[in-house]
Amino acid sequence: MTSNAFKITEENLPDAPELARRIEALAAQAERADGMVPLSEQFLNGLTDSRLQHRHLVAWVGEHPCGAAGVEGSTAELFIAPEFRGQGYGASLYDAAAETSHLQVWAHGNLPAAQALARSRDLQVIRKLVVMGIGGEELAAAAQPEDLPLTALNYSEAVNRWGKDFVEKQWLEVNNEAFSWHPEQGGWDLDRLHRGMEADWFDPSDLLFLWDTAGDPVLAGFHWTKWHVEETPGFGEVYVVGLAENYRGKKLGGPLLQIGLRRMVEKGAQRVILYVEADNDPALKAYERLGFKVDEEHVVWGACD
Repeated sequence: MTSNAFKITEENLPDAPELARRIEALAAQAERADGMVPLSEQFLNGLTDSRLQHRHLVAWVGEHPCGAAGVEGSTAELFIAPEFRGQGYGASLYDAAAETSHLQVWAHGNLPAAQALARSRDLQVIRKLVVMGIGGEELAAAAQPEDLPLTALNYSEAVNRWGKDFVEKQWLEVNNEAFSWHPEQGGWDLDRLHRGMEADWFDPSDLLFLWDTAGDPVLAGFHWTKWHVEETPGFGEVYVVGLAENYRGKKLGGPLLQIGLRRMVEKGAQRVILYVEADNDPALKAYERLGFKVDEEHVVWGACD
């Protein structure tokens, strides 16, 4: 007799590639059903990349995986496949992940099921990201930078001029300076930088820099763009934009954003998205002035103090 009992196991998914592929397939099913990815790029990578050192919990009904949770420190992402929902499995998976940490859980799209789970566990929103998008004539207009005050080069062009070590050292310094406050983007080392460049979608021509070349070259800022090839037609993303401290307040944010938009339009983008913290009012207003509008929201739920 086949058992349909529910259970949760802890798995080392990078060492179990077949199971990791099954979890990826379940995540794809959830995305199709919800119109929203259940796992971010970082947590999807963690299914197969042991360097990220994620802890993984897999929910099972009998011999069939029905969902999973990835935990990185005190942050987690989890989901249950559509056909297994409505039976309390998501709450059980949350409880298992929360046993050993003061857990903070991402809810991509902040869908009704996530809100219901949060209410049942007396959680509150402690962080919110919004996704903004721009397209059509507004995108075409925003992708026309005026005369640039500094030298714009992509990664390959900069490396050809000054060498890989020099360029990456300056890029890393500006990134960590710009995102010293950020839980995911700050505190990087070269290994973390190189892992980001290993992504299937990475194109060195899509990484744009603004250089001050009045004397010795100094990196003023960077705009790392991402091309979403899994959609038809493809579209672009303002992946990371960072300005060095000494170059803030000099009206470089607009040109830095626009050189990336121009690059994505040149690739054929009819739509571009970006993620921004919901409480970053100056950034929200700047993006709105260019024509970006809020498309969706992603929140982190955490325990009340």
